[in-house]
Amino acid sequence: MSLRGDGPIEELAVPSGTTVEEHDLVTDGDVLVGGQSTVEFGLRGRNVAVGERVSVDNDIEAEGDCRLDTWCSVDGNVLVGEDAYLGERVTVTGRLMVSGDLDIGDDVSIEEGFEANGWIVIRNPVPTLVFYFIVLSQLLRVGETDAADELAEALADGEDVREPLLIPRGAEISDDAWRVSTPATVGDDCRLHGNIRAESIHVGERNEVFGSLRAREGITVGAETVIHGDVTTRGGTVTVEAGARVLGDVSAGDLVVHDGAEIDGSLRARGEMRLVQETGSEADDGEEAGDGKEVNSEAADGGEEADGGEADDGKEADNGEDTGDEETGDSNSNDDGDRDAETEAEGDPEAESASETAPKSSSSAKSSSSTESAESSEPAESSESTESSESTESSESTESSESADAEAT
Repeated sequence: MSLRGDGPIEELAVPSGTTVEEHDLVTDGDVLVGGQSTVEFGLRGRNVAVGERVSVDNDIEAEGDCRLDTWCSVDGNVLVGEDAYLGERVTVTGRLMVSGDLDIGDDVSIEEGFEANGWIVIRNPVPTLVFYFIVLSQLLRVGETDAADELAEALADGEDVREPLLIPRGAEISDDAWRVSTPATVGDDCRLHGNIRAESIHVGERNEVFGSLRAREGITVGAETVIHGDVTTRGGTVTVEAGARVLGDVSAGDLVVHDGAEIDGSLRARGEMRLVQETGSEADDGEEAGDGKEVNSEAADGGEEADGGEADDGKEADNGEDTGDEETGDSNSNDDGDRDAETEAEGDPEAESASETAPKSSSSAKSSSSTESAESSEPAESSESTESSESTESSESTESSESADAEAT
């Protein structure tokens, strides 16, 4: 695979789990280095592909295949677990050890010799992708679909797909600085040495960078990431996530700091500066559930109050019926008292006039008592009975005085 020109590598991508161990850059996936780059580390990965005019200042170790394009130089040994492909005018200052086949071009210099367990072919090797396409096309042309499927699965390595380490064209990677002219992305759980200089930088979670971050555009520092240096951007936005720590100064156009982030140095922003506080979604859900319970309890209380009000109304209605019965009883007793007074008045002929007025007054009292309340009817009826008794006594006293005068004469 030739890595001439800009190529497909458009950013510096450091996959998750990448570490810098002493003088080597170690990753679990593939390593792809663009043309005309300088890597002062050694490279250790699954498959290693290096473009034209790339300089590697330490050993290269590949678990799978290794390809070094034309005019590459390696200041160390090259250890390959499977097949190796070396282009024209490649220089290796150490020893080349290949477990599989070796394709080698013209004018290749290996100072300490080489060893290959498979076939050794001295030629200009065909680019890897071109070779794979030729093989697949020939298999499909002859109808060997099963073999083509097996080759495709072997190229894809089954379901074990790992993110590669991408170094763009013209990059400078060293223990002092990582300089690229493209955006840079760092995954999670990485440990890197050196200052990172890129167009924009995004650092994932739980990383440790022993250096500073500088970009022309925005910079993002993920949660629980430690930066042993400054974070600077010319006009972009710097975002420091919760739990991140910056052991230096932060300078940006706009600054966004999440709650829980630690910055040991000073903060400088040409634009706005914001502090973001986040609330847990689970707590919000719990509060909403609690509010729903309160609403239900309030509804239950309202229902109980309504039931209590209906019961009170029923009791009042029952009391009203009892009061009506009591009033009827009172009126009946008053009627009996009036009838007794009329009977006494009929026994005395002189008291007929008084007895006639008494029924009239009692009838008027009855009519008034039926329209008025029970409380007002009781004193009126008692006063009428008192008047009738007084009139009866006065008539009896008049009769006794008249009989006494007749006896005297």
